[in-house]
Amino acid sequence: MTKQAALKPASKLDTLEKLLKRKNGASIAEMTKATGWQQHSVRGAMAGALKKKRCHTITSEKTDKVRRYKIEAAT
Repeated sequence: MTKQAALKPASKLDTLEKLLKRKNGASIAEMTKATGWQQHSVRGAMAGALKKKRCHTITSEKTDKVRRYKIEAAT
């Protein structure tokens, strides 16, 4: 990693990916708050950039009336 890359702040997509890799994942509300994006933009980023371009498997589960999304660990 170059010195410049180490100083570069995380992109919103990187932030979204980090939230989805947490043990409990993240809700749409958490992702919109962290990125400043609207709900449809968060969903689009998950479907396009994270699923298709970065080849992640994203699952969702509804608990306590809140849907939580997370990236499944590679096996």
